[in-house]
Amino acid sequence: MTLFVLLRKYPLTQNNNWLKDNAIYCSFVFLILYLLQPFGFNMYSGNKFLVALLFGGVSFGCCVVFHLVSKPICQKVVVWRVWHELLMILSLILFIGACNSIVFSLIFVHAITLEVCLLFMYWTFIIGIIISTISVSVDYHRYLRNKLELLIDKTSEQQSGIVITIHDTNVRGSDLQISINNLLYIEAQKNNIAVCYAKDGQAIVAELHTTLSSALNDLQEYKNIFQCHRSFAVNVNNISSAQGNSNGYQLTFENCHTVVPVSRTYVPKLRSYIA
Repeated sequence: MTLFVLLRKYPLTQNNNWLKDNAIYCSFVFLILYLLQPFGFNMYSGNKFLVALLFGGVSFGCCVVFHLVSKPICQKVVVWRVWHELLMILSLILFIGACNSIVFSLIFVHAITLEVCLLFMYWTFIIGIIISTISVSVDYHRYLRNKLELLIDKTSEQQSGIVITIHDTNVRGSDLQISINNLLYIEAQKNNIAVCYAKDGQAIVAELHTTLSSALNDLQEYKNIFQCHRSFAVNVNNISSAQGNSNGYQLTFENCHTVVPVSRTYVPKLRSYIA
């Protein structure tokens, strides 16, 4: 289970406030040192405020350098996963620990030794595991709640050019043929179904005399067609937003005003589409 979570897709989004966020995080380093005075810092006889501020500043500088160096590396990864994010955060924390060990040696006039460096790396690693796990877990579940569509592994490119047929059982009815990538959702309506699909940038609804189960039977070979409710089935590739939690989601599609519900029973299967 742990391995499965680590291999899940993690949305690497552009954070325009990263400088501000890092400044806030590093201010905690300053506050912890100045107010709690751990690691024997309380025995320092000099100006504790300035020294604590220095460690916070060094941590901030490390964050800036690490961000600038790691950004082009991250962009080369095709699919960013949870374990990538954890590894990056832990690497940052260890980098901060190594730099702060040098600052420690200079301030306390202590030789810069491998032992001191490893000691700082050890404690920052222990603390880093806790911080990284909490940070990634909170961020990941925020996406599950508000931006699930960013985590879904979509297959639109692989299905380009595929035309599907949904049969109308009415004697005088006409079967509907559309590109599978244009299908948005199918809704059961008494003895008919309403098929909503995209055409020329607009959502078109076609009514056919058949049942939802029959339509899904026509489309059973396409794994991205997902029944999310007793009355609805959707093309997960075209979900533009998915908000909710384990009790259910609300799905929307581009250029379509209909909000499609995902009942609690179908939530686990919806999450199975996560890469």
